[in-house]
Amino acid sequence: MAAPAPRAVRLKRPGGFRFLPSGRSILVGLTLAALAGGAYAAARQSSMLAVSRIEVAGGTPELRAQVRHELAELRGTSLLALDGAALERRVDSIPAVVSARYDRAFPHTLRLTVVPEVPVAVLHRGAETWLLSARGRVVKRIQPRTRPFLPRVWVPRATTVAVGDFVDPEGAGLAARSVALALRFPARIATAAVVHGELVLRLRTGLELRLGRPADVRLKLAIARRALRSIPAGMAYLDVSVPGRPVAGSQPSSLK
Repeated sequence: MAAPAPRAVRLKRPGGFRFLPSGRSILVGLTLAALAGGAYAAARQSSMLAVSRIEVAGGTPELRAQVRHELAELRGTSLLALDGAALERRVDSIPAVVSARYDRAFPHTLRLTVVPEVPVAVLHRGAETWLLSARGRVVKRIQPRTRPFLPRVWVPRATTVAVGDFVDPEGAGLAARSVALALRFPARIATAAVVHGELVLRLRTGLELRLGRPADVRLKLAIARRALRSIPAGMAYLDVSVPGRPVAGSQPSSLK
């Protein structure tokens, strides 16, 4: 006699809970979502969360004032309606700013923190001078013979120079980046140049520091710092282009 076929048994859900939401709960959820969306839209358009104060941290007082002035037209704009990416791009476009980040401090304050450009040299084009940053960016126009303790970087008279632009990365820009690495150098740097693709720093003592190709600059500067303590007086140059074999000489420079 054949065994009877197994019967399907319908299990009851524990506690009688339903796995699908009821129509009423769906309606309540949709209503709450609609109310929240309406409240958000209303807040974006109202003055309830409007910007009335702009706080800036980082940089000099002059730079902070410049940032506040740049963003002054945002006063009255709802904090919820701010385009954060556009705001950061706008502040980043200021020549003295590397980057910026913002924060909405409800109900009425816009807070920004800026990372400023670091001036490391004075850019010369004939008698015209500008501040040049560690990234090779032209920060601002300055009067000649100002900032006397910053190294000088020269460009040809035909070179186009505009505030906010970056100079030639293989020329004046490379010189600026090298000077930035030498900020803690014990002997002050008078000028920085790239001559035939090689870095040359002239110290205020008159000594010419030849770094060679722009590679391992930190290492070469460290070796030069140590070598300067022991080279004889009257030397015209110190060549550390080959870091393992620094050479000092008394002949005038042949790099022109």
